[in-house]
Amino acid sequence: MNTKDLGDILEFLRASEPLKSTLRSGYTASGRPESTAEHTWRLCLMALLLEDEYPDLDILKLMKICIVHDLGEAINGDIPAVDQAADANKNIEERRDLERLSSTLPSTLKDKVMNLWDDYDQGKSEEARLAKALDKLETLLQHTQGKNPDNFDYGFNLSYGKKQTDYDDLTSKVRSLIDRDTAKLAEGK
Repeated sequence: MNTKDLGDILEFLRASEPLKSTLRSGYTASGRPESTAEHTWRLCLMALLLEDEYPDLDILKLMKICIVHDLGEAINGDIPAVDQAADANKNIEERRDLERLSSTLPSTLKDKVMNLWDDYDQGKSEEARLAKALDKLETLLQHTQGKNPDNFDYGFNLSYGKKQTDYDDLTSKVRSLIDRDTAKLAEGK
């Protein structure tokens, strides 16, 4: 790889750094708002731990999709599901942000990132559909263990992302276990 391409990659990595401080609506167990990077880290960890349950899937591709799925949030942040307007298309804005973010990359790498993101967004591959399921499950799991505000809407989580988490028997089973914890939290309000 030539020096210019390496410099372009470093520029992209610098531009991606804000994901470490891009805050989501969930809270950590210590009560601090969770960052997008932290969400992505545990999403990748989930994919790694469940790898043996999906011997027919390309786990490297799944991990790559998980890594890029929220990269566009480095520009304009995360929009919590409860705050998304029905007529707004978050995905169009997020794709535009990712195009801007990856504009410094050599074209082959930019195309790689964008193709992975498009696959995720459109759910074209089995890996993308599993990534969507795990993405929702990680979010729901975080909401059951974070120190959330008193007005946190646990009831919303009982239906949030159901279509995606019904990907298969395993993701449905994980969802069931998380929903059980969510329902207890909702009752405790």
